[in-house]
Amino acid sequence: MDEERLLKRNLMIMWFSNFFVGGSMTMVLPFISLYIKTLGNFSETYVQHWAGITFAATFVTAFFFSPVLGRLGDRYGRKRILIILGMGMSVSLFLMGVVETVWQLFTLRLFMGFFAGMVSITQAFISTQTPKHVAGKVLGTLQTGSIAGTLLGPLIGGFLADSFGYTLTFKGTSAIILISVILIFLAREHKLTSKENKKSYYTRMEVIQHILGNPALATVLFISMLIQVALFSIQPILALFVSELHGPENLAFISGLAFSAAGVGNLMMARKWGDLADRKGYLNILIILLLSGAAIYTLGAFVTEVWQLILIRFGLGITVGGIIPVRMAYIRQEAPIAIQGEVLGYNTSLRFLGNIVGPMLGGFLAGSLGFASVFIVTSALLLISGLTLLAVTRRAQLSKSSAH
Repeated sequence: MDEERLLKRNLMIMWFSNFFVGGSMTMVLPFISLYIKTLGNFSETYVQHWAGITFAATFVTAFFFSPVLGRLGDRYGRKRILIILGMGMSVSLFLMGVVETVWQLFTLRLFMGFFAGMVSITQAFISTQTPKHVAGKVLGTLQTGSIAGTLLGPLIGGFLADSFGYTLTFKGTSAIILISVILIFLAREHKLTSKENKKSYYTRMEVIQHILGNPALATVLFISMLIQVALFSIQPILALFVSELHGPENLAFISGLAFSAAGVGNLMMARKWGDLADRKGYLNILIILLLSGAAIYTLGAFVTEVWQLILIRFGLGITVGGIIPVRMAYIRQEAPIAIQGEVLGYNTSLRFLGNIVGPMLGGFLAGSLGFASVFIVTSALLLISGLTLLAVTRRAQLSKSSAH
């Protein structure tokens, strides 16, 4: 089987795997705060704060282990790592459906962090098989799999939670993860032969030196954290905000709808942004996406109806929908094949750090200053990210001009 056909086959398999993983993960996220309410007689402030802490717990352990998993994937194969991660996630989610206390839920979310990098490793799996000139388009296509799952997951999860309760929803999520594991068994691992660099092994210090020696690459990795802080600050308290705007009727379903709105815009544009970035430059498109997202999310501070929130979430999905595939394609361009997994692991680790800070920040701001403050801070972080990347890009361009 030639490299192009193998890439298409693996891309299809990983697309469906990401679809099931994305759907499973987001089936439960929109109602984490509502689930906590069922575990005891708690105040609203307690629920808001613990929703953020519990949501973030998964990403604490994931932050530490993502680079390790990326390096192991580079050395021993990502397919094996993906199978282990899928099994671990499935068990963790099943057990979450039978917890009796907030501490048990927190502990399981913390434990699940060992296995939380599944989607990111599928991206590395495909990235190392993809020629540079189509990396944005291919990774954008892969991204639509997890987006489609993310889009349907909250709606299905909200319906199941309203109809059958939270326990069944967690157990159903666990079963769907197992489907992804079965699909991964069918994939064939392959790496393109690097023509630019014959070196096949790098020490950890050499990888870090490669990143720090490329200011634009280092900035893109750092901005990954700020973006995730911005995006995840609202997610664990989204159901509470919807409750304030809409009331208790069909709350889980409406929360899922608001959660999914960003996925609709993301699904529409992820592949198109990736294709455009292949032609116009990855850094240029990243700057546009960040600044546009900042402008749109500012409007969230002024919503008074739930449909306005849904519309803003949709707009955010359109503007920020290309950030992940474009960022991955840029890393594919700048990192040698032999260290793709580890560099992407550092990127994932920084994203998870943002996932830790974002929910806790969102929960604190909502509980102390109100929901509007969450949108204002989110917009500021996206704006800072865009301006920082613009400054670094301009400086690199000036340095090249001076050298010539």
